[in-house]
Amino acid sequence: MDQYCILGRIGEGAHGIVFKAKHVETGEIVALKKVALRRLGDGISSQALREIKALQEMEDSPYDLKPANLLISASGQLKIADFGLARVLSPDGSCLYTHQVATRWYRAPELLYGACQYDQGVDLWAVGCILGELLNGSPLFPGENDIDQLCCVIRILGTPSRQVWPEITELPDYNKISFKDQAPMPLGELLPDAPPQALDLLGHFLRYPPRQRIAASQALLHPYFFTAPLPDHPSELLIPQRPRGSTPEAHPGPSHGRDFNVDRPLEESLLDPELIRPFIPEG
Repeated sequence: MDQYCILGRIGEGAHGIVFKAKHVETGEIVALKKVALRRLGDGISSQALREIKALQEMEDSPYDLKPANLLISASGQLKIADFGLARVLSPDGSCLYTHQVATRWYRAPELLYGACQYDQGVDLWAVGCILGELLNGSPLFPGENDIDQLCCVIRILGTPSRQVWPEITELPDYNKISFKDQAPMPLGELLPDAPPQALDLLGHFLRYPPRQRIAASQALLHPYFFTAPLPDHPSELLIPQRPRGSTPEAHPGPSHGRDFNVDRPLEESLLDPELIRPFIPEG
C-alpha cells in the first residue's frame, strides 16, 4: 500500500470497499479493493481468492456482466470490473460449479434451471441482456426472484421445449417447475425503435441453447457494427467534468500498448471485418 496514494472512494459492495488510487512512481490510476476480514485468524475469504483467481485467468472465466460492472474511460475504453462472482472454468468442462453466479437479471436460463456445468454461454446471454437494456432503456428481465426471473424470460422468448432446447431435460431443476405454453414475442414488438440489425444481433445472443448463442468473435463481425448509424468517434464522447476540489492527475500513466489517437477520422477507426475474419474459427 505504500506504493499507492488513495484519491477517493469509488463504491462499496457486500465483500469490500473500492478506492481510486494512484501509483506513486508511475502515476498510473488504479482501483484498489479493501476486503474486510471478520476475524484475523480466518484468513482471506474464499470470495476474495476466487476474484484474484479470475483476474489471473480472465480468458477462461465467466464474469458477472451487467451495466454496473462496465466502466468506460474518457477515451472510450471499455473495462470490466468486479470479479467477485466470477468462476474459473476447467479446460474440459468437467468441473461442477454453483449455479448462483451472475446477477439475477443477467443470469442465463441454464443457471436458473440449476445447471452446475456451463461455459462462456452464460456471458453471451448477459451481453444480450445488456444490449437489450441499452436498446430498451430499462432491463429486459427484471425478475424479483429466480422463478419470476424465468417468467420474465419466458414472457419474451416463449416457453422452452425439448424441440427448441433438447438439453433442458438434463438440468437439475427442470422437473421442479413447469410453465404454461407461451409463444415467443417478436423482438420488433418489444423494441419497436431498435434498428433491424440490432434486433438480429440481440436475437443471436438471447437463445435458450447455450451453444447456439453467437460467439463473441462472430458478434464483432455482425453488420450492426458496420451500418449506419455508426458508433461515435471517441473524440465525440461526453467527458465527465472534474468535481471542484478534486486532485488533478499529475501523470497520465503508462500506455496501453496501442497507438490510440482520438483525432483520427472515424472511418480510420472502424475495424475492417475482412482483416480479422481469417483468424476467427468457423462454426
